[in-house]
Amino acid sequence: MTSFHDRFTTPVFGSSEEMRISPKTEIPPLGSTEEIAYQIVHDEAMLDGNSRLNMATFVTTYMDDSARKLMMETMDKNMIDKSEYPQTAEIERRCVNIMAKLWNSPEPPYCTGASTIGSSEACMLGGLAALKRWKIRRKAANKPTNQPNFVISSAFQVVWEKFAHYWDVEMRLVPITPERITMEPEEALKLCDENTIMVVPIQGVTLTGLNDNVKKLNDALEILNQKTGWEIPIHVDAATGGFILPFVNPEIEWDFRLKWVLSISTSGHKFGMVYPGLGWIVWKDKKYLPNDMVFNVNYLGSEVGTIAINFSRPGNQVLAQYYQFIRLGFDGYKRIQENILGVCEYIRKEVVKLGFALLSDALPNPLFAWVMKPDPKRLWTLYDLSDKLKSDGWQVPAYTLSADMEDVVVMRVVVRQGTGIDLADLLIDSIKRHMSELDQLQRPTDTYLALQNNQKVADKGFSHKR
Repeated sequence: MTSFHDRFTTPVFGSSEEMRISPKTEIPPLGSTEEIAYQIVHDEAMLDGNSRLNMATFVTTYMDDSARKLMMETMDKNMIDKSEYPQTAEIERRCVNIMAKLWNSPEPPYCTGASTIGSSEACMLGGLAALKRWKIRRKAANKPTNQPNFVISSAFQVVWEKFAHYWDVEMRLVPITPERITMEPEEALKLCDENTIMVVPIQGVTLTGLNDNVKKLNDALEILNQKTGWEIPIHVDAATGGFILPFVNPEIEWDFRLKWVLSISTSGHKFGMVYPGLGWIVWKDKKYLPNDMVFNVNYLGSEVGTIAINFSRPGNQVLAQYYQFIRLGFDGYKRIQENILGVCEYIRKEVVKLGFALLSDALPNPLFAWVMKPDPKRLWTLYDLSDKLKSDGWQVPAYTLSADMEDVVVMRVVVRQGTGIDLADLLIDSIKRHMSELDQLQRPTDTYLALQNNQKVADKGFSHKR
């Protein structure tokens, strides 16, 4: 048994803890010093990848020292406890107002919305509000409410599958194809009926980085709704684009300027530049948030209203978002978003020089995907290249696209704040080196043998301009 003297006075690497396996199934009978406990966890975390070299993730991997200090100082604030932390609640409201203004809300200066745990919770709330509004209309018309559905691209993010499952809403998918790589409004409307609670265009599709055309969808829905009286609204999943479009392409109409856009969700922890996990949901007007989605509790010291699915969570992420708004300002966000788009374009050009084909010529967001051109002599796949890059610390995912294009294997890069041209060059050099190594293979890899019959990336599907 560890002695008192050993546990509290022996240097970390001279303690008996060094000779024991870390607990995995039960709490240890005795504690340690904070230095020993820290070192054990710290050393195990070293086995994780370097987040700055993770070109797969969308979430923020860099914040400045003052932001990190602020988050450390305020991580003990409970976001739900607005009576105890009224100023944090006030700052949350300011952030909602700021984003609503960026999205051209008609409701300023006090807008309707909330912070969430990532944009997944925000999507859930936007979808749930649409479901409840639909049920209210149906009940008022003495019509059944047991067959709701919503329409979305087959390139959806998994949160929408969860929404459909959790609340028993049918998810109707608009297939993407090489000819129609984003959701076509005409195809979306074919799936709509009186039970459609919403259509969900995506600004920054996870698989491709592309944007659905919200303006075209809105105009098509206006005609349909006028003809049928259905009042089918739009919820925009702007997890990525919500913090890109207002700064880089403010002229594009995708937000509350459009009649049928009633709610928008985004990720503060993506291009809002806050560490995970922080999301935001904003409604066009408070009348679009059903009253029964606001819950009031009084056991925290006063009457507290909440619309979030989650309850207790740290308030430091909301404060960090406000810090970024003050620290960067509109111009700072604009410069950073333009820079990362520029770096992304640089990597795209270098990837093309290496002989790959882009999935799309468009670059509305700082991420893109590419495919391999057919070559019967090549004995490796993008999966092999992805595995090789991991040896240098790079995490660049290879994966198949969604239904109707599941035979297409792509590789994707996401560029975030903190990735400059120098780091981009290191990535390209690593890709070149590993491509050369793979070209020297004398026999097919196991991955290649498993995929050679279904990897169809002919130039035909990707040669036209989009």
